[in-house]
Amino acid sequence: MLPFTESHQWEQHTRHFDFFSSEWEEWCEYVARSHCAEMSEDPNLIGYFYSDCPTWVHDRPTNQWRGPIFDPERLKTEEGKKELFQLAKRYYQTTHDAIRRYDKNHLILGDRYEANEPIAVEVVEAALPYVDVLSFQDFRDTVNHLQEWYQKTGKPVLLADAAKIKWQTVPGEFTHNNGQWYGEVLSQLIENPGCIGFHLCGAYQRNKARRYGLLDEFENPDVENVKLIQEANFTIRKRMEEMIL
Repeated sequence: MLPFTESHQWEQHTRHFDFFSSEWEEWCEYVARSHCAEMSEDPNLIGYFYSDCPTWVHDRPTNQWRGPIFDPERLKTEEGKKELFQLAKRYYQTTHDAIRRYDKNHLILGDRYEANEPIAVEVVEAALPYVDVLSFQDFRDTVNHLQEWYQKTGKPVLLADAAKIKWQTVPGEFTHNNGQWYGEVLSQLIENPGCIGFHLCGAYQRNKARRYGLLDEFENPDVENVKLIQEANFTIRKRMEEMIL
């Protein structure tokens, strides 16, 4: 995830960039040079994300002080819609060009849009020429939202963050990632010809601060749910092989 702009919907402290400024161009150049030049020949890298749930036209209580990147009230006019398109185009073109100066080998996965907040069509349309995939975080209606965006754009789509876990835990309480849910979602996603992948949130190592993960702090696996996830992956792999044949 490249830190071009810290506009994540959970981020509280960072101001928005002026995407038309030379400061923005210089920052994109610095980020790409610092990260992409080093990884450009890495065979294990798939691609680059940008912001995690960027607040293009929405905000959250923790960052209402800065507001969204673009005032959604201005989308009520054609002039406002054109202005947002140009702003987003500048953002995606600048980031794309900076990456490609240092890395021509890996995918550009772009922003990870929050599927359950307002997403301006103008932003997505501006992104299309400059990203290889449209990425979405979705913890509510994972299958249908992804299908809708693929049908709207014809662009490959990625479920970049989703899970069925208990979020509101108390100190000392651990929660498990639901392997059965994972299998059900995966079996539905494969019916979407535009879906290229599914990233399971909370699949990392569990610790006492973030109290979920498939490995505990001693690297003991969640045997029950790991088995369900493995079985789901094996089933989908067989279906994919059959589709190719």
